Amino acid sequence: MKTLIEFIHEKQADFPFATGEFSRMLNDIGIAAKIVNREVNKAGLTNVMGFEGTSNVQGEDQKKLDVFANNEFIKALGHGGQCCAIASEENENLVTFDSKMSNNGKYVVAMDPLDGSSNIEVNVSIGTVFGIWRRKSEPGSCGTMEDLLQPGRDMVAAGYVIYGSSTMLVYSTGKGVNGFTYDPSVGLWLLSHPDIQIPEGGNIYSINEANYIYFPEGVKQYIKYCQGDDPATNRPYTTRYIGSLVSDFHRNMLRGGIYMYPGNKKNPDGKLRLLYECNPIAYLAEQAGGKASDGFRRILDVEPKSLHQRSPLFVGTKHMVDTAEYLMAKNSPDFNPQA
Repeated sequence: MKTLIEFIHEKQADFPFATGEFSRMLNDIGIAAKIVNREVNKAGLTNVMGFEGTSNVQGEDQKKLDVFANNEFIKALGHGGQCCAIASEENENLVTFDSKMSNNGKYVVAMDPLDGSSNIEVNVSIGTVFGIWRRKSEPGSCGTMEDLLQPGRDMVAAGYVIYGSSTMLVYSTGKGVNGFTYDPSVGLWLLSHPDIQIPEGGNIYSINEANYIYFPEGVKQYIKYCQGDDPATNRPYTTRYIGSLVSDFHRNMLRGGIYMYPGNKKNPDGKLRLLYECNPIAYLAEQAGGKASDGFRRILDVEPKSLHQRSPLFVGTKHMVDTAEYLMAKNSPDFNPQA
């Protein structure tokens, strides 16, 4: 089977402007993911479970593995020198590196180093999400906020790692989506899921229905639609919700379905972060033939205003997202049936 390194070097020929820096950065991400995977697999045997005793910028209590994963990815990207700045869920401000090599780096990274960490103690799949952009500022100095506050459509790559029954690295550079499974016996990422496409006949919907009373009417109507009886459209759909964005999206990516985290009365903008959760997942969905929306517009076209900006997210099989968008619009006061 083809290894991640072999695949990266092979695909480098698709980018005439490539100098090898981008390939080395993807390799650095793969190395950090191996280290995080090692600690995740030892949870319960070593002192890596439980809370760190600190909070992140969102006011969420940080788990020990949150902090560990964040430090490992920052260390790997800083050591490589191709990345000049990082936006992380675990850091309030932009992370920059005080080195000549990193200041000349051409790329910036936004990441959620450990998505779904509330599931650590119960041995449910968790993950890492990342998006990569080319910097806009001139090389030779620290990365800037302007470098990170770019819309998702300008990403050059995105991906996630899922730590589950097997550990997988899934990424795209704008030419399809490919998945690599980690073989711990040889320490290599091996191409196991080439050219991933989201199945068009999806019948899974993923949403935390405990918040139903707070959902906007369009979301309530879509849930009722999913539960309707219509063999012609493969309904009723099946509901599956893990509570980890990476895990829920990964399942729907392979089997077809829609993941929804809408805004609601308590959190009008939802809870997912645009820059390092919604954008990378949306990029992968589109590359795999799916669709991603905030309920009314394409996620990748949303202009970010801050590092930790939140956004609703509807992502997955295209026809399912289309129907959700239609019902959101239909139940909006600005709905125009002729549009």
